[in-house]
Amino acid sequence: MSPSPSSAMKRRRALLQALALAPLACGPARVRAAPATSTRLLFVFLRGGYDAASLLVPTSSSFYYETRPNIAIARPGTGNNAALPLNADWGLHPALATSILPLYAAGQAIFIPYAGSHELTRSHFSTQDNIELGRTPDAVSTRRSGFLNRLAEELGAPAIAFTDQAPLILQGNVAVPNTALRLPPRSLVDARQSGIIASMYRDTTLATPVDEGFALRDEMQRDMAAEMNAANRNAISTRGFELEARRVARQMRGRFNIGFVDVGGWDTHVNQGSGTGQLATRLDELGRGLAGFAQEMGALWQDTVVVVASEFGRTFRENGNRGTDHGHGSVYWVLGGAVRGGRIAGEQVQARAADLQDNRDYRVLNEYRAVLGGLFGRLYGLDATRLARIFPGAATVDLGLV
Repeated sequence: MSPSPSSAMKRRRALLQALALAPLACGPARVRAAPATSTRLLFVFLRGGYDAASLLVPTSSSFYYETRPNIAIARPGTGNNAALPLNADWGLHPALATSILPLYAAGQAIFIPYAGSHELTRSHFSTQDNIELGRTPDAVSTRRSGFLNRLAEELGAPAIAFTDQAPLILQGNVAVPNTALRLPPRSLVDARQSGIIASMYRDTTLATPVDEGFALRDEMQRDMAAEMNAANRNAISTRGFELEARRVARQMRGRFNIGFVDVGGWDTHVNQGSGTGQLATRLDELGRGLAGFAQEMGALWQDTVVVVASEFGRTFRENGNRGTDHGHGSVYWVLGGAVRGGRIAGEQVQARAADLQDNRDYRVLNEYRAVLGGLFGRLYGLDATRLARIFPGAATVDLGLV
């Protein structure tokens, strides 16, 4: 018996709805309806621990230049690849001259040095997990609830993760969809091109050396990428991030008030570079992506805040491979039309040997839960009781970020 036209139409409509939602994966819990507020919050997590001392350069510190003979960002006014002056003590990486510096000049960007978690393991995974859970390193809990999920629950605000899988930061009582941002891997010669080159030498005396050369290259690339890939946890790369950031903005202009995206590739143990090079390229791509996000948000940018954070910073001194190793304190960014910016915020000390953590890293003077709690309090008008449900046990600090 053939189905009636009405039942066939209903099935067709249901199929179209399923296809429309195919890129999104939701958990079993409830999804909140959109709140009345127009405020937008995007949390950008730089997985791998980026070198904050190259982003926000302590230009007044002679110790910085002594301990980084190969990778220090030059003092302002000393060339095209020198730091961009922000104040008497700090400069910005030159790769951000056309993206983030204009936001800073417009009062729409703040940098918070000496920021992060009090965890001292220097483990990517442990520190990322504790930050996403919004807990202290010594907290004993089996609760798998991320602080952005708790914020979404407190506000009744719809949230979304632009990730392959639901990140820990957005797991919890509120169902949060996730949609992947997949970018092509960075490679000079891909597998197809390698095959073409190998076929050119087939049946010649060079066939075996060519095949062995490609095999060795692939093996070395796998070895070098193993730690970085693990630290990235499937986060997208910075390559092409501008295009993807605009896509994020289009989604957040619509039904989502809270967003999360993670960006990998920051574990720069080898050949980090200075004003140019590996790290500079990634900062440029990230900066252009964030500027593109701001532009794509349009009028809503005035009600938007973007937080950029990483699990930790890196060693203050460069290592023997002209890179940096896992550190402690980092620099957080707060961007947006709602931001009271154009300044360096939070507690600070001089960048000198006596003030390093364990004689190697930036200290954490601005604990992330305290800083974010203060931001959320001002942004959403949350009192101490409500903030305690988002960051249990944390003493928030109001830095006047918005």
